Amino acid sequence: MTKSTEPTEPTGSAGSPESDQPSVPLSVLLADPALDLRQIAGPAAGDHRVSTVGTTEIEDPSPYLVGGELLLTAGVRLPADAAGIDTYVRGVVGAGVTALGFGVVPVHDEVPPELIAACDRHGLPLLRLPPATPFVAVGQATYAAIAEVRNRELREISRAQSALAAAAARPDALRAVLTQLSGHTGAWAVLHDARGHELFSAGPRPAPPTPGRVRELAVRTIGRVRTGPAGRSVPTAAADHEGGTHLTVHTLPGADGTATALALGQAATTAPTLVHRQVTSTAAVLLALLTSPRHALGTDTHSAGALVRLMLGAAPADVADSLAPTAEGAGHWVVVHGRHSSPRSGQGDDPAQLATLGTVLGTPYLYIDGSELKALVASAPDARPEVPAQAADLGWVLGFSTPAPALELARADVQAGRALQRAIAAQVPAVVHTRDPLTVHGIVPSADARELARTRFAPLEGATSPGATVLLDTLRTWLALHGSWDRTAAVLHVHRNTVRHRLARIAELLDVDLQDPGVRMELWFALDWLPDEDHDLDQDQDRSG
Repeated sequence: MTKSTEPTEPTGSAGSPESDQPSVPLSVLLADPALDLRQIAGPAAGDHRVSTVGTTEIEDPSPYLVGGELLLTAGVRLPADAAGIDTYVRGVVGAGVTALGFGVVPVHDEVPPELIAACDRHGLPLLRLPPATPFVAVGQATYAAIAEVRNRELREISRAQSALAAAAARPDALRAVLTQLSGHTGAWAVLHDARGHELFSAGPRPAPPTPGRVRELAVRTIGRVRTGPAGRSVPTAAADHEGGTHLTVHTLPGADGTATALALGQAATTAPTLVHRQVTSTAAVLLALLTSPRHALGTDTHSAGALVRLMLGAAPADVADSLAPTAEGAGHWVVVHGRHSSPRSGQGDDPAQLATLGTVLGTPYLYIDGSELKALVASAPDARPEVPAQAADLGWVLGFSTPAPALELARADVQAGRALQRAIAAQVPAVVHTRDPLTVHGIVPSADARELARTRFAPLEGATSPGATVLLDTLRTWLALHGSWDRTAAVLHVHRNTVRHRLARIAELLDVDLQDPGVRMELWFALDWLPDEDHDLDQDQDRSG
């Protein structure tokens, strides 16, 4: 059964709100030789935790208890009969007492057997305090142990927060934060969008159906977002515990705090502790910052001022330094073109996705129009653009230019477009433009080149004997030998007049002048681009002329 609270933390595994009150295992007190405590009834100490120590001698202390106490008594007003003792024990158990400590002498020489039987019956740990152990000593030892546990938890939280902060400064910040979160909590961590798409994850992936349950819980929790004052969204959390697996989900604020678009999900085999909840809260804050448009899209005054100057007529080179104050030696830009794998509509219609992609690329300067992306990334002149693997996880295919100064951004824009076309044709996540000299093969996308070649030589497909394949081989050989009839005839083992006849037939079918150098160049490139399967047309036809 799913439980949710808004806007508080998820409920604990038992179904009641899990307290952040520091506590210590009962077993720690039993192991303290200075106290000489001995458990004489009830279940084994196990995971029973003590958060405070209370002393009482009233007949019914249950109205004054808050739960989690080690309740100490000398039995001054303990009922005299078994029924009264049973009622007493049942009352303190109902109030949430962790354990009952009974001090022998001066009232009772030994723990009453009726009390032992009642504690066994109601599952309440019963401790015997020897005469030499004052109640105050038990309290002091308990609070000292709690303080040590609390200090240890604080140190662990501090180390985790430092690691998360360092991860947030990395180029792959989103994945790095999730990795640190998983490492410090032992849980599988995943970031979902409002549609349930898994954007990033870290840690050992649990077996089905757990990932699907986390996704469903995330979508439902995002759908229950409350709107607070001034129309701002209130982050919510939910938890689900089934079959030994503990699921938690925390929603993240969306654009400007007015909507919720992302959710942080976790799946673990143990219930979340205070440390885990604190670390998760820190990670959720960092993820919200990293995916917020205000962070990722750069609303600083330098960038805003540069935009104003551009709109008022300044040249890109004049405002480049203000757009991205970078380290000395930088000042160049990489242009990025992208295309999403699924059809999309609208201009950056999902601010969280836009901000997430900006964080992945490491730039605030990007523009999304439906399935198309353009971005500028500050770079050093000789740096090779870094291709983030997370972009492919988000469904983007990217093309990167080489670093260029602001005055040459138009050239870099062309490079990025060509690189994107090559990435799409090759079905790879990204292509980085190289500094190699431009060639016709580099300019024309391979898919377009193959289509051009097929179209150019399509008239030969219906040629009668000797067939399209022989005509194409003759043309390729003749062009390779710079138009020599005799050498072509020798290579093909035919008469020179046969070569002339074939070439005349090619010129007629293609409607070209083979004496024109431009035509020869065009046909040579088209032959080189022709797919291999088209080289074998009519291979069974007679090759003689």
